[in-house]
Amino acid sequence: MFSLVQRQTTRLSHFFPQNARRFQSAAATSSTINAAEIAHFSRLSSSWWDERGELAMLHRMNPVRVRYIREKLLESTFEDHGEDARREMESRREVLKGMDVLDVGCGGGLLSESLARLGARTLGIDASESNVGIALTHASVDPQLSSSGSGNSLEYRHASAEQLVKEPKRFDVVCSMEVIEHVDNPLAFLSACAQLVKPGGHLFLSTIARTPLSYFLTILAAEHILHEVAVGTHTYSKFIDPSELISFFQSYRPSPSSPGTPTDSGDMGSGASPRPWITRTYAHGLPTRLEAEVRGIVYIPWTGEWKLMSRSSTPWGAAQCNYLFWVRRPMDS
Repeated sequence: MFSLVQRQTTRLSHFFPQNARRFQSAAATSSTINAAEIAHFSRLSSSWWDERGELAMLHRMNPVRVRYIREKLLESTFEDHGEDARREMESRREVLKGMDVLDVGCGGGLLSESLARLGARTLGIDASESNVGIALTHASVDPQLSSSGSGNSLEYRHASAEQLVKEPKRFDVVCSMEVIEHVDNPLAFLSACAQLVKPGGHLFLSTIARTPLSYFLTILAAEHILHEVAVGTHTYSKFIDPSELISFFQSYRPSPSSPGTPTDSGDMGSGASPRPWITRTYAHGLPTRLEAEVRGIVYIPWTGEWKLMSRSSTPWGAAQCNYLFWVRRPMDS
């Protein structure tokens, strides 16, 4: 893992020009965990399930994230197996039944619980032990989510993505929402998340673009004027533009394993170089719909709700602040 991080950082840091020096220095360690960030969110752990507290905006955002994940998985089922399979999947109350899903940076379990209720075998991990404790406590009082009532459909662990990479299990869906802008080494973090996805599986990210608009809305307005979130929650230099994620997956190739060493898909390494996850882009530098997608999410203050913007609005500034990113791992990667 360490050598992979070094190679990926050297090759890909030019895609993140504003942060290249930070990425290069971060390559000296395989850890992406920022102790100050963990301390900040650990302090907020008791507020995770307070819908009117400091994390209220996440509560309002969560339904949009869940709908998007559901939408993309239904769309992929249609592309893979046709309309009948899509309709059959959509007709089930537990749309994600049978899928192994990982929620990286699960916090108090907002997204993890939602995914488990859709039928997924869900594992939530977080670098904050207090967050994991809150998540476990909250799930334990719901018979649908407790281990005895749900067949172990929801589990939590105090662990990082890098730690899980060393284990054999891989996932149909990996989610990491509002996390990458809080880690020390985004390249290593992306690489770890990508390695945890099964061939043909899906990676969902949610983060914030590095634009003047995002600074005004998420830091100046939300933190210092409206006090919607705690001061210090966001660091502008850590925000990541959609184009940077696209560039990463245009060049991302897990290093071939040495003979006799299992690859991240569980197969024995053959020495062949896998193809990148994004092979082409079209107008405005956006990827093709079947490989990856960028969708803006916008907060509507007069309704108190988040709105998922259309695909067609992305080239015209809809992803200039908060956005969702989906990418699919190729079957032959």
